[in-house]
Amino acid sequence: MPTEIERKFLVDHTKWEKVIKPNGKLYKQGYILSEEKRTVRIRVTDTVAYITLKGATTGISRSEYEYTIPVNEGNEILQNFATSYIEKIRYDINYGGHLWEVDVFRGVNNGLIVAEIELKSEDEQFEKPDWVGEEVSHDGRYTNASLSVNPYKVWA
Repeated sequence: MPTEIERKFLVDHTKWEKVIKPNGKLYKQGYILSEEKRTVRIRVTDTVAYITLKGATTGISRSEYEYTIPVNEGNEILQNFATSYIEKIRYDINYGGHLWEVDVFRGVNNGLIVAEIELKSEDEQFEKPDWVGEEVSHDGRYTNASLSVNPYKVWA
């Protein structure tokens, strides 16, 4: 079973602004199913689309199945089947031998920047860039599925 092992961190806005970064990529992401123990999402960029199924999280691990689909079908699925939705610009940053995926959210989640790192094991060591702040791996509010129904802008 394919497993995703991921840690999430908030990003320091001031330090992030100073980072020399590659071009970001716009992600449109919608949820067909979003429950505590499983999600089904559609993710579309201008060049590729994916359907992803994720299982329950245990620690920082969960099962994940992801399949490429045609972009036009991804857009149709987003429009016709997604019950909630987010948009973000993703920046891929290589640092310390790891890939950091930094998501700058748009729309109702504007103002939120989250960095994710995928690991080979839950106890794998890694170096954090100085723009990485508080860890939020165990705070369910920061999952994309949660942000699609409980946006960052409405948090107290």
